[in-house]
Amino acid sequence: MSAGDVIELAFPFTGRWLTQNSPADRVPSHGTELFGTSHAIDFVPVGADGRSTPRRIRLVGTEPPESFVGFGRPILSPVAGVVVAVYDGEADHVAHRAPLTSIAYAITQPSRIRAGAAAIAGNHVAIGVGAGIVLLAHLRAGSVRVRVGQHVAVGEQLGECGNSGNSTEPHVHVQVSTSLERQARGIPLAFTPPPGRAWVPRNGEIIEA
Repeated sequence: MSAGDVIELAFPFTGRWLTQNSPADRVPSHGTELFGTSHAIDFVPVGADGRSTPRRIRLVGTEPPESFVGFGRPILSPVAGVVVAVYDGEADHVAHRAPLTSIAYAITQPSRIRAGAAAIAGNHVAIGVGAGIVLLAHLRAGSVRVRVGQHVAVGEQLGECGNSGNSTEPHVHVQVSTSLERQARGIPLAFTPPPGRAWVPRNGEIIEA
């Protein structure tokens, strides 16, 4: 569904998720408009304590994705529509949350941008909605359950939360855009939990779905 120029979505998960890089706090939400990410939003799966992993963050070092509480959680379709793009050929890499390690990882980002959408989004599913597409990115390797041309319903499982592509820890990246191309235009989104009015959670807000 859409209201004006805003595409309304269901949350693509169940359980507890921490909001990051929200367009409710700034636009472009990810610091760039490339690949239609201007209004994208990230959700990190967390446990009852609000943490994504019980492991302690150090100044340097990486963490295996399997050590995160939400790695492998189901990712659901936030909209009814037809699958227009699928990619599931990217391995889940280690997490880069430690300050010095994350800086080193950020330095490699230009090379991923040059490699195109698949290198940024990792394993992903895109669903057509009106004149745009809804992208669910950074899925777990081997978890994608749908194919191009398939009709999906709201709440249908698309894959699992992973750490593929341009990702520092397991999470799901959600965006609406005109395409997956480098010069795609981002489209504003909002979420409508039943029952309720469409809204966009802010950074640091924990969603219970």
